[in-house]
Amino acid sequence: MEYENNNVGLVQWFHINQHREVEKAVEEFEKLGVARIRTNISWADWHLPEGKEWFDWLFATIGKKLEILPCILYTPPSIALKPKSSAPPRNAKDYADFVDTIITRYGEYFEYVELWNEPNNQAEYDFTLDPDWNIFCEMIGSAANWARQRGKKTVLGGMSPIDANWLNEMFRKGLMEHIDVVGVHGFPDVFDYNWEGWQAEISKVREVLNNHQSNAALWITEAGFSTWQKNERKQVKEFINALEAGADRVYWYTLKDLSAELPAVDRFHLDEREYYFGIKNEDNSPKLLYTLLADSGVAGVKQYEWLTQPLQGANADEQYTLITGGAGFVGTNLAERILSSGKPVLIFDNLSRAGVQNNLYWLKERYPDKLLVMVGDIRDKHAVKQAVSGASQIFHFAAQVAVTSSLTNPYHDFEVNALGTLNLLEAIRNSDHKPPVVFTSTNKVYGDLHDLGMSVNETRYFPENKYVAENGIDEERNLDFHSPYGCTKGVADQYILDYARTFGLKSVVFRMSCIYGPHQFGTEDQGWVAHFLIQALKGKPITLYGDGKQVRDILFVEDLVDAFLLAEKHMDRISGNAFNIGGGVGNTVSLLELIDMIKLITGDRPEVKMEEWRSSDQKYYVSNFDKLKAATGWSPATGTMEGIAKLHEWLMENAHISLDKTKKAKSAEKKTTPIF
Repeated sequence: MEYENNNVGLVQWFHINQHREVEKAVEEFEKLGVARIRTNISWADWHLPEGKEWFDWLFATIGKKLEILPCILYTPPSIALKPKSSAPPRNAKDYADFVDTIITRYGEYFEYVELWNEPNNQAEYDFTLDPDWNIFCEMIGSAANWARQRGKKTVLGGMSPIDANWLNEMFRKGLMEHIDVVGVHGFPDVFDYNWEGWQAEISKVREVLNNHQSNAALWITEAGFSTWQKNERKQVKEFINALEAGADRVYWYTLKDLSAELPAVDRFHLDEREYYFGIKNEDNSPKLLYTLLADSGVAGVKQYEWLTQPLQGANADEQYTLITGGAGFVGTNLAERILSSGKPVLIFDNLSRAGVQNNLYWLKERYPDKLLVMVGDIRDKHAVKQAVSGASQIFHFAAQVAVTSSLTNPYHDFEVNALGTLNLLEAIRNSDHKPPVVFTSTNKVYGDLHDLGMSVNETRYFPENKYVAENGIDEERNLDFHSPYGCTKGVADQYILDYARTFGLKSVVFRMSCIYGPHQFGTEDQGWVAHFLIQALKGKPITLYGDGKQVRDILFVEDLVDAFLLAEKHMDRISGNAFNIGGGVGNTVSLLELIDMIKLITGDRPEVKMEEWRSSDQKYYVSNFDKLKAATGWSPATGTMEGIAKLHEWLMENAHISLDKTKKAKSAEKKTTPIF
């Protein structure tokens, strides 16, 4: 079945004076290529002092960009049978007058008008005050009749639950002669416990329409799935199911999770499910459905349906290597190495980072018989337990990876990095076979290193401590967690080591410096080497925070994969140890020096913008990997310039970056020029 963006809209409710939220929502709709919005027009809010001014602004702001389906609802308590917005009005025709006002004032912005919302849901319309539905039919019927005379088409507020008997009653009472579209709502496995499937539910409504020889269209005016249990793949599956239901139009609920500070339908956290229907989280981070829509549009989501299965791929009875966070840059490279040796791999990932689904696609095409995929969240201990059950060895990469994100949402950072790691350790501890685990920690566990003292020249910082300058930071360095990210990764780091000490689990910690290489689509928050190259290839400026003289040792990802496999090989001997790993003193670069290297490779010096220092940014960090070398024989094989050139070549071939002819010529010329 083909899907088109113009048959799909999103539902987003707004409160008075949420100006910035509206503007952001319009921007998001445009990013997703969705041109239709269903939103609330509260009759009760209209009568507030700022009501008219708010709706003037709302219609003008949204209507310039999107096609609006206004859902007109909520009685002003002062004119209701009881003083609440879900009660019928004392005078049924007052509602028609308000609909007329909305059409007169804002009719240029909409073709259809939706009359009430979920009338057979007592929370939205208190039918105990109107048991025979006479007030409702008079209220909606007069409004629909007048709206049609004003040139508008009418939508009967969506039934929730879908109830063929209720719809028959609306026909019997004569309401439906004024209705152009019947709306239905559905929330499978959330609120609709006796759900028979969209097609079965839709067929019930179509049967009623056919029996009454009605030409009314049938829209799903609200469908959704709550991710309160972290099940984002199920949200994608239900979205696809709604599109395949056979309705003439679908509105998906909703763009963004409800703010934790607001009540849901006048109830404050009575039902937590109501707060997690968004395709984006409250902090604006994307869920899987948003990521797929942004990447492929409505028409392209179907190609990812295979991701929605609980566990798909090769024979799940065969033991596999489990890689949590395995769709990311490091995980993809490790998975490819193991899969190429003929061994099965299970990638466990929530696909929250934009673009990583393409890594899975790449692996799936190359290794269809050995790759298993489980779209799951490390915070979901039941999913983690299932993933661990068949694992022979585990590499734990699932994490919130940016210092900046930890500063804006430390709670999420803690849940993923600390609690997620504990979920994994407990799953291993309680399993029968207790597979070994390699965990990727961070150099941030050593703090800002200000005590080293720094000298500086035109391009980089140098530690005044002679030993550190010659050897780098070793594992004897005191732990000193800085930033929420440093704290949560440090907590995970210590839990991994303590579970080896206390419970006898086999585990190793890698405290990593900066890793780079193929399959890295970096951002300025994480993956800065690739980010710099991508920005340069796109002809966009690169932002340097601080003075650009910060120094890191950088490690090519293939060398890191070698270290992972050696750690597993020597696990019995090295379990319970932490190892610093990076390019070491022989592979260091400052931000400014990387800019110069990019010029050597591409032929152009990127434009650079300077910004203020960021919190907890280290001026200098270089790994001393002597401990790992002594334990396993490992050392990096790829030099800095060689590795950056390899990454540049991979990005040119795989990152779909549009270059003008001049840049293409320069890049092609540089490929033939010896640079290392």
